[in-house]
Amino acid sequence: MMTVFLIGYMGCGKTTLGEPLARLLGWRFVDLDYYIEEKEGMTAKEIFMTSGEAHFRLLERAALEEVAACGGDTIVACGGGTPLQAGNMELMNSVGITVWLRTSVERMTSRLVLPEQRIKRPLLNNMSDEEIKESVKKGLKARSKYYKKAQLQFDSTYLESEEEIKDSAQRLAVILKGMKE
Repeated sequence: MMTVFLIGYMGCGKTTLGEPLARLLGWRFVDLDYYIEEKEGMTAKEIFMTSGEAHFRLLERAALEEVAACGGDTIVACGGGTPLQAGNMELMNSVGITVWLRTSVERMTSRLVLPEQRIKRPLLNNMSDEEIKESVKKGLKARSKYYKKAQLQFDSTYLESEEEIKDSAQRLAVILKGMKE
């Protein structure tokens, strides 16, 4: 039994890669933000707006503990900020494998400027493409020290087509199977 926690900055491909990876392995898939939204009956944006970030982070920690305690073979797509909270990386590393999905600032920006991403991520709505790029650059620099605590790093550059997603999922599946044995 293995739990794999996918971490990284927004736009790195945690959900995009996580879902097909879980299907390929025959494992359960959990998107931590969606898990919280289901439990709370409101979107992460609504939770942030009504109760604030500190409350969201408490919900996130509780959700992380629940998912970590479930056991079973599971792929967990964590929110970009999950590893930053005190004790979260230690918890994930103690019960499973953490994988930092890495790609370039340019690649993450190219994903985040898409209209459907702007809708899902309200903070990006009023930003120009260049402002998004600067935000990614700054955010990644600030968060890298947390992401570096991951047990594994994986190149998530090639997730732009179904074929690339499938190939990337297969590459990561081989690595994870090797770690499980």
